Amino acid sequence: MRRAFAILIAVILLLAGCGTPVTPKQGVLPASDGPHSDYDVMFLQMMISHQEQGLEMLELGRAKAVREDVVNLAGAIDVTEAEEVQTMRTWLSSWNVPVVTVSDPGNHAAHGAQPATGPAELKALQDATGTDFELKFLNLLIAHQHNAVEMAQQQALNGQNAAVKKLAERIELSRTQQIKQMLALVSG
Repeated sequence: MRRAFAILIAVILLLAGCGTPVTPKQGVLPASDGPHSDYDVMFLQMMISHQEQGLEMLELGRAKAVREDVVNLAGAIDVTEAEEVQTMRTWLSSWNVPVVTVSDPGNHAAHGAQPATGPAELKALQDATGTDFELKFLNLLIAHQHNAVEMAQQQALNGQNAAVKKLAERIELSRTQQIKQMLALVSG
């Protein structure tokens, strides 16, 4: 119960500092209410793949981190990103566009896609324990979130749909804040 309460508090603090997750039920216009471009579609598809991989890392962080601050941060990020993935899937569905897995994000590097965290990094994270795990987790997640910031910046420049661009702005702001929090945890 204490751990669940701590995660809830971390979610509230994270959202207070970074804005609320974007979901249609919170008053954000569904993306289908405006025009969209191929770039908007590509961004959503790439970001879904990116965040689903992040959710794998966050699950490990919640289960294996040593410090309660790290566990709570992983839980808060997990909630935010899971809601964003659902929103992005809903938008693609409303446009009658399939949610496809971007098998090689490097193919879209010119569009802001960053290399995904590879199987070797995830395996090393799974095998790590204790403070070694925590350091690897934080460093890997910092890089992962930095890639999300770069993808979001490209969407803000090249996208057309207002709701998708707004989501990209929120991703940039929240991931930047998360990176600052994780850097403090790495140094502390």
